Amino acid sequence: MATDSELASLYERLVAIKSLSNFDDDAALQRLGWLIDLSLTFDREDGTEKALAWCDELERRPLSGANVPLLDYFRANAWANREKPSQQNAGSAWSWDQPERSQQILSLRHAVHRPQFSQWASFRRAQVFTNLANQLNSLGRFVEALPLWRRALLAHPKFGMALGNRGLGLSEYARSLYDRGHQSLFLVFAHADLSEAVSEAAQYEENFDNDGAKAAFAARKAQIEAVINVSETTEQFRLDGHPLGDSTEEQHYRRWVLEEGLFLNPLNDLGPHSISAHDIFNLPDFTTEVGEPPTLIGLFNQMKQEYVSARWMLYDGINTTATHFSDRDVALYNTLDYPSYSVAVEKVKAAYRIAYALFDKIAFFLNDYMNLGIDLNNVYFRRIWYRNQDAVNGAIRVELANLSNWPWRGLFWLAKDLFDPALRDSSEPDAQQLYFIRNCLEHRYLKVHEFLVHRIGDNDLWHDRLAYSVQREDFFRKTLNVLRLSRAALIYLSLGMHSEETRRLEERDHRHLMSMPLHLWPDDWKF
Repeated sequence: MATDSELASLYERLVAIKSLSNFDDDAALQRLGWLIDLSLTFDREDGTEKALAWCDELERRPLSGANVPLLDYFRANAWANREKPSQQNAGSAWSWDQPERSQQILSLRHAVHRPQFSQWASFRRAQVFTNLANQLNSLGRFVEALPLWRRALLAHPKFGMALGNRGLGLSEYARSLYDRGHQSLFLVFAHADLSEAVSEAAQYEENFDNDGAKAAFAARKAQIEAVINVSETTEQFRLDGHPLGDSTEEQHYRRWVLEEGLFLNPLNDLGPHSISAHDIFNLPDFTTEVGEPPTLIGLFNQMKQEYVSARWMLYDGINTTATHFSDRDVALYNTLDYPSYSVAVEKVKAAYRIAYALFDKIAFFLNDYMNLGIDLNNVYFRRIWYRNQDAVNGAIRVELANLSNWPWRGLFWLAKDLFDPALRDSSEPDAQQLYFIRNCLEHRYLKVHEFLVHRIGDNDLWHDRLAYSVQREDFFRKTLNVLRLSRAALIYLSLGMHSEETRRLEERDHRHLMSMPLHLWPDDWKF
């Protein structure tokens, strides 16, 4: 174990290095890692600045193998150094726009998307997934953090930091819910993770101070035990064995929705348990002026219907194995580049368009509910958060930025994953392609292929200059991704509204409030 003086001496030698050009890839990355760690240890911003410059220098190299995602991982850690409490003001924890977080998320996602990422040891992959999940969760994207913690534990099942942080995340998710039964079940799952995280079986990184994390996990576990009787609550719920429909077709569909985590039901985020196999999620109780019609409920109804319809279209499109009668006797020429022509493919295209369009509808909802005053013809999800909808020069709207609203901050950060040609910044590497596909579906020409033919040159006979080409299975995966994003956005919208209604209720005179219950729309009216 090196002494503090020895580490300080190593730090000074590292910052004195002007360039890594004299070091091979492994040696250069080793020194980069040392510099990042020591800059954090000694709280040295100049070291972090040099580390980021070295990241740019190494990115220009033709790195290979596991070194490619390793550079992304180191870059994320360098940006994390800037989040030290000594470098932040007191209000930064609730700041909505945090550029350092955005850079960390982007770098970690780059690492995960690299083909070479699979070459890493399971423990290191679990670290990356956990770090990414922690970042998303802290910003309010708790729905999307859960699959990442799950991937961390698939890579390394006893990884203590994934177990403990997922337990913390589930307990915070529970706090955001307005259904008491759902809250209790989330706390049961959180307690199980936290218990395992503080057990002797949990595995943590060596040469790292884990005591603080374990203490936090144990404290949250004790808080849950003070709120609910875990064993009694566990016995109250039957997770599985609930019916999934009358027909075999409906059962297969609902099982697929469960496995993909696509029910509009927070319980589906706990796993593919049949207790969550229905779209029960709606708006929370909220207060309006007397005589105000249920306008917002109607809009949310429509968004839910569009979402579940898009979900079915995707399922039906990807599971069709026979020619539909509507496609028979439709005369289409073979263009020799293996296109996919069928009503099944068109259903998936429609699902993509519907799911992507939900984001602007969510902005439409927020504009009305928060009285933002944006012209109805100029409401966009990517820009609604900013004064005058100017995301380049404008500050975040005070109506939103002053709120300690965790789900809506998650919604704001989800918007950052969507590409906007006027902004050209995103924390999602695939954002521009997702946007371009949507633009082609709406206004241009998207051609779906069974497989893509390699283009030989500018005058390639099989190159369609008018079309944007995507491979069929890849397009189906991207549609599923957009559907998952829209599901998360709907959940953040409703739970954020619950947070805002709780805040507003504290400021209202309760004596003049009246209840107005609404009945559910019967299933047999849906035709």
